[in-house]
Formats: sequence, structure tokens, C-alpha cells
Amino acid sequence: MTKVIKLALVASVLAGGLSANDVISGSGASFPYAVYQKWLKAYNKDTGIKVDYISKGSSKGIKDAKARQVDFAGTDKPLSPKVLKKNGLYQFPGVVGAITMGYNLPGVKNLKLSRAAIVGISEGKIAYWDNKVIAAANKGMQLPHKKLTFVHRADGSGTTFNYTYFLSKVSKEWRHTYGAKKSLNWPGNHHIGGNKNTGVASLIQQTPYSVGYIDYADAEKNGIVMATVENRAGNYIKPELKSFQAAAAKANLNPKKDFYSVIADPKGADSYPMVAATFILVPAEKQAMDKRVTAFFDWAYKNGQDIAKSLGFVPLPDTLTNKIRKYWEAKGIK
Repeated sequence: MTKVIKLALVASVLAGGLSANDVISGSGASFPYAVYQKWLKAYNKDTGIKVDYISKGSSKGIKDAKARQVDFAGTDKPLSPKVLKKNGLYQFPGVVGAITMGYNLPGVKNLKLSRAAIVGISEGKIAYWDNKVIAAANKGMQLPHKKLTFVHRADGSGTTFNYTYFLSKVSKEWRHTYGAKKSLNWPGNHHIGGNKNTGVASLIQQTPYSVGYIDYADAEKNGIVMATVENRAGNYIKPELKSFQAAAAKANLNPKKDFYSVIADPKGADSYPMVAATFILVPAEKQAMDKRVTAFFDWAYKNGQDIAKSLGFVPLPDTLTNKIRKYWEAKGIK
């Protein structure tokens, strides 16, 4: 970053009556934690401004935002314009990531999971790995007759919301019985829960014959094998950046609706089916601090693309970040 831009950032901070050394505090979603951590370290190195972000899960992040416990909060479950207005909050997207089906199946490296198999596993209707629904997509593969353990989030989670939203799009029965929720009393007796995506990662690693939903970054970081999954077009798609980008291109994030949108299960032959935008919440009445928060994310949009891609996240396109900047200007927080 040039010296002129650095001085401009510091000047904007001081104009708001704040010290350049004041820490910007954030909390919430664990889904984007990996990319936020690298962004804030790079931002601090580039500008000298310190940002803290604690991974708590989306539910706790939303609570912190409503209670004004932090300067900004992360959530993978977007809040509706009505809820935002009621709680005096503004909302904008940070980055797009993917939810994968990580598994621990000794001897199996190229597992395919159909939409029906993912729903059946989540419902507790598929008890063994050699179930015919799983076997149908894995012809020629020797699947063991071992009991399957499903690993899920135990805490209130935007990852769970986006995963159950996907299940609701795939299965009418799931939609009518369970719906899309941040936390759930999971059906069946084959499941175990972990706190945050890191907890799910640990349980999958420790539990042979397990499978669970987990963000791509944590699965990749922990060396967890990820299934190829069936998308809306009926194609089996590997969890990789190009398929995430194909899916993200279908997102409809409208500033007039405070970017309220869930983008799971998008159309497209090459689209990965379980993608999610993650969002930032800021309090409407704290404009001086909000400007510091938006300055950080503006920096990330411009300078953090390579970092995001290296972790398997999809940077927001320029067409969207330009809309976000106009939204900030309209709200007086840029």
C-alpha cells in the first residue's frame, strides 16, 4: 500500500475521534475464520491498524452484534431487512465459501455422494456404508459393511443453516419436517456433534467410518478427504475453487434487500452445490467505527483476493463490491 493511502486511512480514523491504535473487534461465524485471520494480519502489516476476530459461530456473532459487544460480527445466516431494521444493523457480504462432505473411510479416496445419499445420511435413514443409495453412485467400489457416523455442528451455526437450507432444496420431506436452521435436534441415533468447524474436523479425524459437513478451508487444512457430490444438474462435482466460482456467479445479492440471499444449490452444469456467502453486521448508530470496519473490508476486497483463493474461498466480483461501496455510502459508513 502506498504511503498516501496509509496516511488517508489514519486521517479518516482520527477524523472520527478515534485513536489509530484502537483495536477493531469482531466475532461470529467460524466458516470464514481462516480467510479473515489472514486478511487482518495482512491488513495490520500494511496499515498498522489492528483487527481482532474471534470464532464463536454465527448464532453468538448475531447475539454480540445485537448486544453491541463487538464492532462487527460475522454470520453465515443472513438477516432479513426486517430483522436488521428492528435491531439497528447494516449487513453486507464478506466472501463466498463452500461446505463439503468430509469423510473418514479407510481405503476409500474417491467417494461420490448423490443428493439422495446426503439427505439419507442426514436423516439417519442410511445406517451402513454399503447402503444401496451410496453404492449406486460408487459402482465397482468395495464399500464396507460398517456403521456410519454422521458428524454435525453442536453449536448454533450458519454452516448448519446453509447445509440444512441445501437439504431443504433437495428434499421436500426434509423441508417440511426440519427446514433450514442454525441448530437442530438431528434425527436418528448415528450422529455426534462438534463445536465450530474445527470441532467437526477433529471428530471426523478421530472417528473411523464417519462423514460430516464442514467448510472447505478447515477440511483442507486438516487433511480431511472430501467427497465429490451431485449438483442440481445431476453432475458429480469435486470441491475445488473453479466449481465454487461457477456456483458463486449465480448469486443474486441485492443491496436494496441488504444483500439478503441464500445461494445454496445454484443452477449450472459445473456449479458446486453447497456454497454460502458469509456476511458482516455493523451497528447503524456507530458510524465512526463502522467506517473503520468498512475500510478493512474495502482493503480486503482490493488486496485479499489471492489470500481468499489460496484457502478455497471465492473473492467477491468487482460488480458486487462496487454495489457494496455504494451501500456503505448510502448508509454513511464509508
